[in-house]
Amino acid sequence: MTGLCSAALGLYISIPFCRSKCTYCNFASGVYPASEHARYVERLIEDLRTAGEWAARMGVELPRRVDTAYLGGGTPSLLAPELLARLFAAMREEFDLQPEAEITVECAPGQLADETLEALVEAGVNRVSLGVQSFIDREAATCGRLHNRATVARDLRRLRAAGIANLNVDLIAGLGGQTFASWDVSLAALIESGAPHASVYMLEVDEDSRLGREVLAGGARYHAGLVPTDDAIAQMYSTAIDRLGAAGLGQYEISNFCRPGFASRHNLRYWQRRPYLGLGLDASSMLRAASSQGFVLRSTTTDDLAAYLQASTPVETTWLSPEQQHEEAWFLGLRMNAGLDVAALMQEFGRALLSPALEAAGRLVEAGLLTSDGKTIRLTAQGQLLSNDAFQEFLELSPI
Repeated sequence: MTGLCSAALGLYISIPFCRSKCTYCNFASGVYPASEHARYVERLIEDLRTAGEWAARMGVELPRRVDTAYLGGGTPSLLAPELLARLFAAMREEFDLQPEAEITVECAPGQLADETLEALVEAGVNRVSLGVQSFIDREAATCGRLHNRATVARDLRRLRAAGIANLNVDLIAGLGGQTFASWDVSLAALIESGAPHASVYMLEVDEDSRLGREVLAGGARYHAGLVPTDDAIAQMYSTAIDRLGAAGLGQYEISNFCRPGFASRHNLRYWQRRPYLGLGLDASSMLRAASSQGFVLRSTTTDDLAAYLQASTPVETTWLSPEQQHEEAWFLGLRMNAGLDVAALMQEFGRALLSPALEAAGRLVEAGLLTSDGKTIRLTAQGQLLSNDAFQEFLELSPI
């Protein structure tokens, strides 16, 4: 395999198959015939085998050593055990998957067969993320989920019994019909579950989901009329920060909380701008140029399944200049509660790029969205709620 270097890489594998399409979902996933699964895995394996050649053509470094791998979607656990086995075998054949690597698979509660769980353990999976979204059965059903609270508890027990204790539970604040009281119930159930990691997202209202389009249109389908107000959603999010923190799940990123030692190593590489290769439908990559010019390549595959399966899929690529990387450093780094180290930014980008950004940061400090002690800059609690407004300041520092 060519085009490789010795640094560590993260692998993201997109599996777009679902049993039902959730109303809030804006990802490139859907309900496809099971007959497509084998064709899709074959295409993924081909992409794994040719990744080095592609990297060499593009002039980017592609580390062989992999220390995080993440299968997302979609519902990766819908793949047949033999397909999962083949996919992981190909990953190990083409890359050096480290013995201590964090290997995460997303699963939908109630959609993890015993044989599939055995295949995941055999493949070395040591972390599972469960898309719960709500522990209130009515709310889960309203948004298209196919599980109930008892199903979640059963799957958590099964995963632990199989030796997978590094578990994440997703919740969404802002689902149709959700109230402050029902949100408190979901938070209490999450804490009671003992999961060492939680992801809490505020409902995104945009045109990329059925629910979002209905809310924007002022319609009533998908219970759009019962979606809480923006202020209520923000209050639910703030409550989650307080409740989870008091229970030992400290916030380390805008949407992520964990017990000590259980932060998602794969997701951290996104915010820390460390290299990753994304394969499959609508998957993104971030790889550094093999030359010393300091550029970074961002690439994204098609979100059209038929086009992807034809194996002639164009990949959208963008080379990021140092100026653009500097902007990314701000809006990605500020997502983390640890914030940004000013000295590290100065060392990487230099005073000419950093000075305008520090001026913008100063304005945001005055506005109450950032806090700074002169060494580290972080979002405030208010800044987390209005993070897109804060990030926009850094996107406007130089023309894209």
